[in-house]
This record gives sequence, C-alpha cells and structure tokens, in this order.
Amino acid sequence: MPASARRSLASPVVNGVLCQCGGAAAATATPLSAAVAGAPAIPALDGSGGSSPPASFASPPEQERRLRSLFLQLDVNRDGALCVHDLLIGLQRLGLQRSERDVWKIVKAGDKDLDGQLDFEEFVHYLQDHEKKLRLVFKSLDKKNDGCIDAQEIVQSLRDLGVKISEQQAERILKSMDKNGTMTIDWNEWRDYHLLHPVENIPEIILYWKHSTIFDVGENLTVPDEFTVEERQTGMWWRHLVAGGGAGAVSRTCTAPLDRLKVLMQVHASRSNNMCIVGGFTQMIREGGTRSLWRGNGINVLKIAPESAIKFMAYEQIKRFIGTDQEVLRIHERLVAGSLAGAIAQSSIYPMEVLKTRMALRKTGQYSGMLHCAKNILTKEGMGAFYKGYIPNMLGIIPYAGIDLAVYETLKNSWLQHYAVNSADPGVFVLLACGTISSTCGQLASYPLALVRTRMQAQASVEGAPQVTMRSLFKHILKTEGAFGLYRGLAPNFMKVIPAVSISYVVYENLKMTLGVQSR
Repeated sequence: MPASARRSLASPVVNGVLCQCGGAAAATATPLSAAVAGAPAIPALDGSGGSSPPASFASPPEQERRLRSLFLQLDVNRDGALCVHDLLIGLQRLGLQRSERDVWKIVKAGDKDLDGQLDFEEFVHYLQDHEKKLRLVFKSLDKKNDGCIDAQEIVQSLRDLGVKISEQQAERILKSMDKNGTMTIDWNEWRDYHLLHPVENIPEIILYWKHSTIFDVGENLTVPDEFTVEERQTGMWWRHLVAGGGAGAVSRTCTAPLDRLKVLMQVHASRSNNMCIVGGFTQMIREGGTRSLWRGNGINVLKIAPESAIKFMAYEQIKRFIGTDQEVLRIHERLVAGSLAGAIAQSSIYPMEVLKTRMALRKTGQYSGMLHCAKNILTKEGMGAFYKGYIPNMLGIIPYAGIDLAVYETLKNSWLQHYAVNSADPGVFVLLACGTISSTCGQLASYPLALVRTRMQAQASVEGAPQVTMRSLFKHILKTEGAFGLYRGLAPNFMKVIPAVSISYVVYENLKMTLGVQSR
C-alpha cells in the first residue's frame, strides 16, 4: 500500500469508534442512498463506479439529475441555496442526524463565494472533493488491499494512532455501516455512510488533543505535538508554535512568583531552615520589594523561542531518521523521538537554564542584568559552570516525558472510549483536566532530579557550598533530610500547575484566532 494511503487515516474512522450507537446508525445510509440514486449506492462523483475497482459508469446527465434531486430535497425553503438550517432539516428528513456544528463545517468547506450558503455548483464541488478524501481514507484502512474493510483492519489502524479498541468494538463500528450483513464494509457502504459528514483526510484526534503546544507549566520537557499534513502544507504549524510560545510567555510571567519560590525552597530549605510558602513570599518582598518576585522570569521567557524551535526541528529530523512514513507516530516512537528532541533542545539552551536559576537566586544589586550575570559566571567559574546539573537534567527528561505522555494518552483513550459520542473534541474542561493531571504526574516522577539539578546550578551562589557530583548530592540529601528532602519546593510547584495550564490555554486560543489559525 502506498505511503500516502497509510498516512490518510482520518476522522471517519475516529467518529466510527467514538459513536458506539450500534445498529441505530446502520439505517442512516439507506435514505441518503435512495435520495441520491434511487438505488442502494450513491453514484461515484468522479465518474467511476461505486465499488473500489470501477464497475458501472453513470452518464454525466444522469449523475447531475440524481445530484439535483438530492439538492432539491435538502433545499427546505426552496430558495435555490443550502444554508445551515436547510441542511439540518433536510438531512434529518433523510434519516441523518448531524449537529449544527457539523453542518456548519459542510457549508464552510463548500462556500466558495462566502455568502454563507451553498448553491448547486458549490454543493456538487463539495461532494466531489469530499469523495476524494473519503476514498483516500478508505484505502488507508484497507490494509489487505481487497476492496473491503474488516474489524482487524480498523483495530490495527486505530492502534497506529495510539487508540486501543477491542475487536468487539470494531465489529460494532462495522455493524453501523454494514448494510448487507457481511461484517465487512465495501466502498459503496463507506461512501454512503460518510458522504454528507464533514470529515477530512487527517485524524481529528491530532487536531483536538494537542498537548505540548497548548500547555506550558514552566518545564518544556513534554513530547512534541504531531502536526498534520494539512497543517504543514498550509503553514499553520508555525502559527501553532508561535501561539504556543506566546501562551507560554504569558503563563510563565503570571506564575513567576511561585516558580521563584520553588527555586528558593529547592536550594535553601532544609530541616534547620524550614521555609513555608507565606514565609518565603514575605522574605522575598522584604529583601527586594514586589518586583523581586519576578527575578529570573526574563530569561525563562526568552528561552521559550529557541527551545521550541530546536525541539520541533530535531523532532522532525529524528522522525525521518527512524524511517517511518506515517503521518502519526506510534506511542513508543513518539516517546523515543520526543525524548531525543528534548535532549538536543535542552543541550542547546542549557546555559540559559543555569542563568535562570542564578538570576532567581540573586540578591538585590548583585547583577545589573542577564549579560552581567553571564559575564560574572564566565569570569569567575569558567565555561563549565554553564553546564552544572546537566546530567540530572538529561536524566529527568525520560521519566517526565514518558509519564506525562503515558498518563495523557491513557486519559485520552479512556475519554474517547467511554464519553465521546459524535466527535473527538473533548471540550475545554476535559482537555485542561487531562493536561493538568499528566503534567503533575510527570513532574512528580522527575522532581528529585530537578531538585538536584537546581542545587548543582546554584552551587556558586551559595557561600561555602562544596563542589559535588549528582551522586554525592543525592546521598547527602537522603542522609541529612531523608526522602522528603528530594521534594523541597513541591508545594509551590504544584500550586502553579492549574493556573499555568489554564492561562496558557486561554492565551493560546486567543493567539490562534489573532494569527488566523482555523478552529476545528
């Protein structure tokens, strides 16, 4: 099977998985077929027959007559054009239940003159274009290349997307489209069922369940999001990245006081110096005023752009190196590619991480700015100081990215299987909840390594601190403070997760609109 076909797994499949309405949906194809062709199958709009290998050919006049008949049945108010209201009522009369959002997608996709409705030419053009996409999706599912889709092919195709379903669930999907009781779907049945459903030749799961691009909790260690072929071709991918970067900048700035408190507690808190949240904020304000709460935020925001860009480019190159030609990587491939891309990005901008820690820990008047701080470190400690804590930082990528991805995918699959009905769109609250829980679990798993990294970065800023290795620092903390000592600063770190995720999502959505990214 060609690569383009394998890449074309799309939302008709996803919607079939999500809509577990059993046999009720099976009846929806027949009225539409009859309306268009007066026969069990809709005529192919590209001039070929209804089956996967071309069979019968409908003459252009006959094809136009059938499409005109369908158009007239859908044109409820008889004004020669199909608006959202016409399609809602008309499709309902034909036995097809579509939401207003779905119908609006159909109108928007076919409306060439932007008058908010479809005339006959636009309607025919939409159906022709739509059928081409449906044919690509059908071919991508037909892994045996026998002109039919069976339950095993649906299970395998969705597994490639990271969505696990049982063979019984796949059989339920088949029953909803199978009109002749063969428990397989041929091209006629597939097209009849989906022809007036607003689907595309890309997975809706990718579109609705973006994770790393949307949520910024201050640690950019998550596995990068996948971008669809359409998003790459239209240039939407860089708009998503810009929107994500802007959202991260606002989110980090709003939660910067909690982030600085976390750093102070990681470095200075101990059994003898038990720093609490209120006491920490009081100490910061007393020492440097309210503005001191944002120390280190400037460099933390500046590093978003280079880190995101390097990570994205590295991720794409690693995908090519892996040798996959699929649009959607499997979960283990995403983890490997994402972790390696994260390691490359972190290696490239790691001196900025050290600067962020030093700037957050500085006392009033110690440095005039970021450049002064960098120059001071280079002069007094040498170039090696910019890579202190590098090893625990690299080791922390795998547990953070792995657990974050695993938890997010588990929650996503659970929602898709149990609660999704007509769309892969989870809604704002489900998306925020999944992002918050997965980020929290990822941070919890990698937190001890993050604490050791921060203490190693801060060595020179703490007077009399010995130069220690990662191993010796772990032993020292466990010996003097116990296991609890590895989680100093965890409270303010968790306190910032919910506001950080919420703020970054809201800003991301608004920036998407400003940049002209289409909402689906």
